[in-house]
Amino acid sequence: MSSNPNFIILMLISAAPLLLWATGLFGNVLADKHARRLARLSIGATGLSFLCAIVAALVYAVDGQALTVTLFSIALPGDMGALALSIYINTVTMMMLSLVSFVGFVVSRYARNYLQGERHQGRFYIWLNLTLASILTLIVSGNMLMFVLAWMSTSLCLHYLLMFYPERAGAILAARKKIIVSRLGEICLLIAVLLIGSTLHTMEFEAVFHAMAAMTGPLPVALQWASGLIVAAAALKTAQFPLQGWLIQVMEAPTPVSALLHAGIVNGGAFLIIRTSPIMSQAVMASDVLTIIGLVTIAAAGLVMLTQTSVKVFLAWSTTAQMGFMLLECGLGVYSLAMLHLVAHSLYKAHAFLSSGSGVDIFRAPTVHAAQSIPKFWQWIVVLAFAGLMTIGIGSAFGMDIKTQPALLALGTIITVAVTQLLLQSFKTGMGAIFIARAAGASALVCTAYFSLHSAFHFMLETSLPAVRMINGPGQFALIGLVMLVFFAILLIQQNLPNLARYPIARRAYVHLYNGLYVDIPFSRLVRRFCPIYARPKGVKS
Repeated sequence: MSSNPNFIILMLISAAPLLLWATGLFGNVLADKHARRLARLSIGATGLSFLCAIVAALVYAVDGQALTVTLFSIALPGDMGALALSIYINTVTMMMLSLVSFVGFVVSRYARNYLQGERHQGRFYIWLNLTLASILTLIVSGNMLMFVLAWMSTSLCLHYLLMFYPERAGAILAARKKIIVSRLGEICLLIAVLLIGSTLHTMEFEAVFHAMAAMTGPLPVALQWASGLIVAAAALKTAQFPLQGWLIQVMEAPTPVSALLHAGIVNGGAFLIIRTSPIMSQAVMASDVLTIIGLVTIAAAGLVMLTQTSVKVFLAWSTTAQMGFMLLECGLGVYSLAMLHLVAHSLYKAHAFLSSGSGVDIFRAPTVHAAQSIPKFWQWIVVLAFAGLMTIGIGSAFGMDIKTQPALLALGTIITVAVTQLLLQSFKTGMGAIFIARAAGASALVCTAYFSLHSAFHFMLETSLPAVRMINGPGQFALIGLVMLVFFAILLIQQNLPNLARYPIARRAYVHLYNGLYVDIPFSRLVRRFCPIYARPKGVKS
């Protein structure tokens, strides 16, 4: 290493996954006979991994620099680069490592009490540690082939967590569907990496970053195909519509698994796009497709989730919609904002799943609800105007320039819709001007926090993400207009649900939405037909 701080960072971020690999691989010695001891060991390992990640992030923030450290490499034929054991140190790595290790530590501690008394608690911790180790290896990978191998390992280890209750036919079905979707995504990603290597003659992320920054002229055809395959891999990983069924059905797994999946693993698709953003930022067609996939998923999942009665299923559909939102942000080229969204969503969703039981108790508790009224037309006009002007004003104060960044027009519209939702809710309660003024103040605070965090993430990630902006032609402006239209349509539907319930067509639509528009049924039938499901009776050893 060229400097002492970088050597310390390398040791720390290497230790984070190695601790979990060791605990997972050698924890089989304890397994189910000493489940409590293995639980304490797992909590200690995840805690140390989180500590290593935090200290590494602090050292990097003070005196670190972005670089790739190659520990071992094997040259590939055809001048495609090398398969290397390498570690990529940059701001994105530090953020993701700290985030996932923290979520892993929380999930590990929660699982100790949640699975107390389960016969296979020890086995659960073995696969939990191996899954976390795979995710952390994926994050620190500096080599694209190493990244693909870690991607595959994450999926394989997760499968055993999803099958923790083999006596449940629903769990078996969801796990098998996840296997099929994951294999398709892995094939797409592997081919994309081989195309990148054959074109740029390197497999290192940092070298790809520099090569793309120096590239002039149109994107080579091989890289255009690679970008399309990366979009496919990301969409499959993030359970985008209409292949979201497996994510909804994995609710059969224990709650800690759901929390880890929704707060960490499913985010891998957005992380893939961010990691390959030097290529994606110049692949206009692939980025447009990514935006459309995200937008369709937001529209479908955003409406379906409103009809769900199960807390965990509601959260699963919410995750699908949020993943679509992240891919939408990436497709529009706002990668720093997608990174902010990824961090915020992971923390929120981990808390939401782990506290889902308490949420049910709160919902069942007797409460007095204020009478709800339908906002009048003039209230809509006032609220929309206020929300739009506030978003433009606060956004401009933080440097939002629509002329140079047209994509921010769509994102500004989304913020306007969110603020409008909050303010219209205050009008519905009918609690007077003081309550509405408080809601307006809270909206301004939320809007300010959003743009300030966006600016902070943009500043921190400026050297880790590409400066090249997407080409904004007529097609891109039409896509931005479509994004704005869809979000306004969702706002109108959500705010007028009580009125819509009077119409027969709306009631029929409610039933279809409750059933997820039936898009997952053909996939489920194919899996059952070619892979008959035989649930193992409870109590039978595997």
